[in-house]
Amino acid sequence: MKELEEYRKFTKPAELHKAVNTLRGLVAGINSDTEIGSKEITELINWCELHTHLNDRHPFSELLPVVEAACADGVITEDESKDILWLCNNFADNSSYYNEVTSSIQFLSGMIHGIMADGDLGDKEISTLKSWVDANEFLAGTYPFDEINSLLHTVLADKKITTEEREELMAFFGNVIDFTSSYNLSEADFSNLREKYTVSGICAFCPDIEFEDRTFCFTGESYRAKRAEMATAVQSLGGIVKSAVTAKTNYLIVGNAGNPCWAYACYGRKIEEAVRLRKAGESVLIVNETDFWDAVDDNMAGISK
Repeated sequence: MKELEEYRKFTKPAELHKAVNTLRGLVAGINSDTEIGSKEITELINWCELHTHLNDRHPFSELLPVVEAACADGVITEDESKDILWLCNNFADNSSYYNEVTSSIQFLSGMIHGIMADGDLGDKEISTLKSWVDANEFLAGTYPFDEINSLLHTVLADKKITTEEREELMAFFGNVIDFTSSYNLSEADFSNLREKYTVSGICAFCPDIEFEDRTFCFTGESYRAKRAEMATAVQSLGGIVKSAVTAKTNYLIVGNAGNPCWAYACYGRKIEEAVRLRKAGESVLIVNETDFWDAVDDNMAGISK
C-alpha cells in the first residue's frame, strides 16, 4: 500500500484529469434521458467512492463531502441527488494535462458508462449520444469514436430502433465501459451480447482517405476488382501496399463480396489486429471498399474533398 501511495505521487495529475473527464461524461450520460433513477445515482456515488484517494484535489475535494453527506443516512433523497448532479455539471477545471482528443475520448467513455448506468438503453439516450458524436467529428480516426459513429448511423438510418439494433449497440458499449468502477453493470451480461452480435470491429463512416505515402492493407474479397488491381490503384496514387496489418498501416480495406460491412467474424486475423491496434491508440482506419473506391475514383478524376 505504501508503494502504491508513493507511485501515485507521480501519476496523480494524469489520474486526476482522466477522472475529471470521465466524471463529466458519466454525469452527461446519466442526464441524457432527463430521467434520473436510483440505479443511476447509486452508480455515480459508487464511482465517486472509488476515487476517494483524489479527495485532496479539486473538484473531488468539493464533490466527495457532498456525496458522503448524502449517503450518511443510507437514503439518497431527490434533493440530494439533484445537488450531486448539479455540482458535477458545474465544477470548473482549468488544467490541460491531456490534449483535446484524449480528454474527449475519456469523456465519451464516461458518457457511455452513464448512459448504461441503469442497464437500459433508451431512444433519448441514443439520440443524445448521436448529437454528441455529430458535434465532435474532430475525433474521427480514433477508437472508439469511429465504431460508435458507424453503428449509430446504421441503427438510425431507417429512423426505427429495433431490439436487435439496441442490443448491438449495448454489445459494443461493453467494450468501452470500465466494469471495475461499476456497481450495477456486469461484464458477463455484456460479454453474452458481444458473443451474440460480434461487433468488435466497425468500418469508419465516410472516412477521409489520402493516398500519397499512406500504407494500405486489404482483407476479404471485392466484387469490383482482384487484390492485385486494388494494389495497383493505390500505388498509382502514391500509396504503399503491405500484406500484413501493423502500427504503420493507415488503412485496412474490407472487401464486400459475400459479406455485410461489419460481419467481422468471417474476416479473421487482420480485422482483429486492426482493432487491437486501434484500442492501443494507433491510427489504423478500417474502411469499407465502397468508400475506398469512391476515394480512388475521385483522385483519378482529379476531384479532391
